[in-house]
Amino acid sequence: MKLSEFKFTVPKNAVARFPADPRDSSKLMVINRETGEIEDKQFKDILSYMQKGDVIVVNDTKVFPARLYGKKEKTNARIEVMLLRELKATERIWDVLVEPARKVRIGNKIYFDENKFYCEIIDNTTSRGRTVRFSHDGDLHEIIERIGQMPLPEYVKRDPTDDDKETYQCVFANPNKVGSIAPPTAGLHFTDKMLKAADKKGIKIAHVQLNIGQGVFETIEVEDLTKHRMYSEYFEINKEAADTINKALKSKRNVYAVGCSVVRALESSVLTSGIVKPNKGWTDKFIHPPYEFKIANRFITNFHLPASPGLLLTTAFLGNKESLFKAYKRAAKADYRFFAYGDAMLIF
Repeated sequence: MKLSEFKFTVPKNAVARFPADPRDSSKLMVINRETGEIEDKQFKDILSYMQKGDVIVVNDTKVFPARLYGKKEKTNARIEVMLLRELKATERIWDVLVEPARKVRIGNKIYFDENKFYCEIIDNTTSRGRTVRFSHDGDLHEIIERIGQMPLPEYVKRDPTDDDKETYQCVFANPNKVGSIAPPTAGLHFTDKMLKAADKKGIKIAHVQLNIGQGVFETIEVEDLTKHRMYSEYFEINKEAADTINKALKSKRNVYAVGCSVVRALESSVLTSGIVKPNKGWTDKFIHPPYEFKIANRFITNFHLPASPGLLLTTAFLGNKESLFKAYKRAAKADYRFFAYGDAMLIF
């Protein structure tokens, strides 16, 4: 398939700028792959589709306030620095994206927090990508938490607020697994109350980790989808999660993957016997149609950007492009909210 087949226009008023409140009051489109039937529900209804022994697999990575604003030495030009990942903690070296990139060259210094510390550009990686070394010799992560902003997507078209530090984060995010610059947005709809209700119903929750990185902000540049390469992202599936998922598979129960990051982690760690293996490492798994999914048979996701990796994965799971476009057209007419802070979809 070609990238151009997945381009379409989303009405500006359909793009969610703020989250639903409460989280589980968001809309839920439910699609039956076998019959093509579509139902319009609220997210709080999703547990009614689940049974005892089913498993909900969530990505419990935690988003950090990765967007910093500083001033370039001498010129005082305002520079945005998006932290991507820490390369060497002892040397305070990070991969970042900078904007405007044309003003930032190797050797330049960008000052932060009223000139209390700076980062020096030590290498170029991509057109906007840089490798930097920070001067701060204290707890850099503590400073980032204080001065950084939550990295809301540009299409939200507003400045982040203090509320976003809570709402642009899943309730099951693990404080010991900080490392993402975006949340698994399908997970934003869950509440603590829902998770407790799932447990009471005998539905298991399996936690995996995939640190969502710069791929979430990048566009696919090639028409031939087989030539696209995803940025590698770190993931972990521990033995407890693998055992929980595999028990459900052996018992013919349903496995609900919450978001594209969960699907990519699971599909990056499949044994030839068709079960999940405990694993950790880096994955650049890019899923597009056609694709045979090995683990999850239920998928919870949001409404994605046109021609994006998330849209392509959703299309592959749904089974055909025509069904996807039908669902998206219906969503636009029914005032569903799109993208990160938008509404949800359940495909079974």
